[in-house]
Amino acid sequence: MRVGILGIFQNYLGRDGDEAMIRDEMRLAERAEPLGYDSYWPPEHHFTDYSACPDNVQFLSWLGARTQRLRLGTGAVIVPWNDPLRVAEKIAFLDHLSGGRTILGLGRGLARIEYRHFGIDMAEARARFDEAAPMIVSALETGFIEGAGPFYPQLRTPIRPRPLASFRDRLFCVGLSPDSVDAAARLGARLMTLTQQPWEVYATGTLAHYRESWRKHQSGEPPIPLVGDLMLCDESAERADALSREFVSNYFITVTQHYELLSDHFAKTQGYQHYSSSAELFRQVGLEVAAEGYRGLHCWGTPRQILEKLEARKRLLGGFDLLVIPRYGGLPIEAAERSLRLFADEVLPELRSW
Repeated sequence: MRVGILGIFQNYLGRDGDEAMIRDEMRLAERAEPLGYDSYWPPEHHFTDYSACPDNVQFLSWLGARTQRLRLGTGAVIVPWNDPLRVAEKIAFLDHLSGGRTILGLGRGLARIEYRHFGIDMAEARARFDEAAPMIVSALETGFIEGAGPFYPQLRTPIRPRPLASFRDRLFCVGLSPDSVDAAARLGARLMTLTQQPWEVYATGTLAHYRESWRKHQSGEPPIPLVGDLMLCDESAERADALSREFVSNYFITVTQHYELLSDHFAKTQGYQHYSSSAELFRQVGLEVAAEGYRGLHCWGTPRQILEKLEARKRLLGGFDLLVIPRYGGLPIEAAERSLRLFADEVLPELRSW
């Protein structure tokens, strides 16, 4: 079982300033390799305190120069916000700079505010992704990119430096909605999911859909998913409960605000209707109840409690790789670092044995 770190780059409520936020994320990223984590994944987000990492490939270039074995994942490149030629070039270059340690994660994006400031119609997101993502994947296999679509017409162009090696076994795609799951399967990408629904529902719904779609579009058995959890590890069960109650809940509120999960705009936006059911559920049960349900899904507690949760999840999913999110919702950097270290000392060794 592989376990990596997923950064959030959140300046919770703008309390600390972006300088402190970036410094703290750099500090946590540099802890990944010496603590024994397999990989580090920065996001792509723009314009707000919710998350500000406008160029995750640039961040990984910095981190790659400060590490020797750590794998470097984009979590994720949001395809509709980027030119596919530039994505292919940057990923190929990063792979050379890091000695073949790059992992390519792709996503579609969910925030209306980010689409608006890029001047891109959010209703075009699915069509843009479906046109550009295969161009990127093909370019990294063949060394040439080309396209005849309406959004990214591209003269056949060489990628230089030439791609170092195939990305077929290090390609991931964020999939939360049915059409995103299908897109991942068509690309031959492993499914990457952020924890947001009961694992019983995920296993029989999203994951089962992915496996069915994979078998339709690809040869061989579908790979295990990669799941991302808010993580808080503490020696005291009571302290872990109190800290998660505060900081996981804080983060959940920022998620609902950034993605406008209580609004009805998803129902009216082409390609995003799947999310309208979640918005309706939140409106029905209220944010307090929804936040507590969300908290219960994530990876917090003592080392033994966390292992019990992950073992129960493994029984449902039949295997998965894990990304832990160590800092979110205003959790102090010192607490995040202690949590990351305790998890590495007490949880990682047993996960390795799986």
